Amino acid sequence: QVQLVESGGGLVQPGGSLRLSCAASGGMFKITTMGWYRQAPGKQRELVARITNGGTTNYADSVKGRATISRDNAKNTVFLQMSSLKPEDTAVYYCNDGLFGSWGQGTQVTVSS
Repeated sequence: QVQLVESGGGLVQPGGSLRLSCAASGGMFKITTMGWYRQAPGKQRELVARITNGGTTNYADSVKGRATISRDNAKNTVFLQMSSLKPEDTAVYYCNDGLFGSWGQGTQVTVSS
């Protein structure tokens, strides 16, 4: 079983930036592909970005060029840096463990002036 705890969300103005963190405990973080997903009200949860244990990344088209996913295996933590935020980025952002399929509780990101 893996426990995931997201943090770093909040209210940010359009064009702003933020950095989300997801701390993992248990599991086998170092060999696990980790992902960030988001779910806006009334919409399905969607992939934002994913990073393999080797550091290979992929991004949703909607965030390419504005998001960077990274990981610190020594700290069992995965990050999502987002910039040039838009109102349509507003959602609850979730961390996912690709091996056990665990989810965190989510962190709210609201982009509004």
